[in-house]
Amino acid sequence: MMRIDDGLQPDGLLPKIERLWDASAEKLDSIEKTCPPGSPSPVFTVDGRYTARGWTEWTQGFQYGSALLQFDATGDRRFLELGRELTVQVMASHLSHIGVHDHGFNNVSTYGNLWRLTREGRVDDGDVNFYELALKITGAVQAARWRETADGTGYIYSFNGPQSLFVDTIRSCRALAVSHQLGHVLMGERDEQISLLDRLAQHATNTARWNVFYGEGRDTYDVRGRTAHESIFNVNDGSYRCPSTQQGYSPFSTWTRGLAWAMLGFPEQLEWLDTVEDAPEGLAGTMLEAAMATCDFYLAHTPADGIPYWDTGAPGLVHLGDYLDRPADPYNAHEPVDSSAAAIGAQGLLRLGRYLAGRGRAEEGRRYWQAGLTVCDTLFGEPYLSTDGRHQGLILHSVYHRPNGWDHVPAGQRVPNGESSMWGDYHARELALYVQRVARDEPYYTFFGGAAPGGAA
Repeated sequence: MMRIDDGLQPDGLLPKIERLWDASAEKLDSIEKTCPPGSPSPVFTVDGRYTARGWTEWTQGFQYGSALLQFDATGDRRFLELGRELTVQVMASHLSHIGVHDHGFNNVSTYGNLWRLTREGRVDDGDVNFYELALKITGAVQAARWRETADGTGYIYSFNGPQSLFVDTIRSCRALAVSHQLGHVLMGERDEQISLLDRLAQHATNTARWNVFYGEGRDTYDVRGRTAHESIFNVNDGSYRCPSTQQGYSPFSTWTRGLAWAMLGFPEQLEWLDTVEDAPEGLAGTMLEAAMATCDFYLAHTPADGIPYWDTGAPGLVHLGDYLDRPADPYNAHEPVDSSAAAIGAQGLLRLGRYLAGRGRAEEGRRYWQAGLTVCDTLFGEPYLSTDGRHQGLILHSVYHRPNGWDHVPAGQRVPNGESSMWGDYHARELALYVQRVARDEPYYTFFGGAAPGGAA
């Protein structure tokens, strides 16, 4: 399991974070030269160069959002102008994209960052109404991807179809949160006003119920905190049928990036709920239980340095011996690690730790907080941080789709390693920005543009 470093402090990570931003600037410039507007969205690297892989257009917001994070962290207005120009030029189609569940990824990372920076007084371009209109639309369009379950509630279904509830979507639901915060609703037939808060609450509750396990004997593989990538429902009567996966090893093992989406999505929504006067009763408790269970699972099933392998049930892990009792080895001959899961999950650990500390649960909160810093300490250094200017990726050893064989295996290696992903790089930047703001006692970073109650653990 993870070995948590209780001595780490956010300000002690600043030298590594500053080095990250230096590398990041060079890589962003390189990507814009090779992936101009109109070309397919960059997804992951092959031999260090970003390339596209068709599935859905879910990574373009991370591309342009990364430039905005670079500005936020460094004050370099060149990246503000780049991110703003390309958001206006390219991202409009993503607002009305009815075929994906990824609105929070694409649009809160772009329009949302611009809106947040405006609220913080960092941007004053007179376009706040434009950003707010975009965010209102994206939340409503995502909420329209709705399927009812047998108990009369529902969920936002994935691009796989109305039978499919993805664990990923809990993090993308911030699109609904911001849209509701701005006073928007989804208009239905006969002018029905559909509450985005209600849909967010129902989706979160069903994700916590069906995609997260609690060690209560639900099935043979019910281990507390384990997640299913996908839950399948009967489209005729809305009844739950079974777990499934697209990118994990099996429905009964845990794909660690899916786990990480839950680890971050639930605590982030908990912070937002603190600002909502009409939050549904019991929702925070449901989210907190899911957040703690998934974060505990991560701590127990991740190697000592905080970087997980791509799936906790991956068959090659048996050949690695006691792999949880030592640092992860991205160059092993049997199974790849997934640094993107670490980048996502670490932010969840930090947010959960801070949330608990703000509620008088300091000891519990500190455990998660220090675990998050431990992951940062590993992720922001070698062999994960890429400082080679010839490599466009920022964080190495990310995995996209191991079952489909989409990830590049370098010559002389047996498993994917040494490559980066657009979501992994974005979330590493977001993680670095989060820790940097805490270390410098700057405004607390949230997607909804306002400080949450509480303080650092």
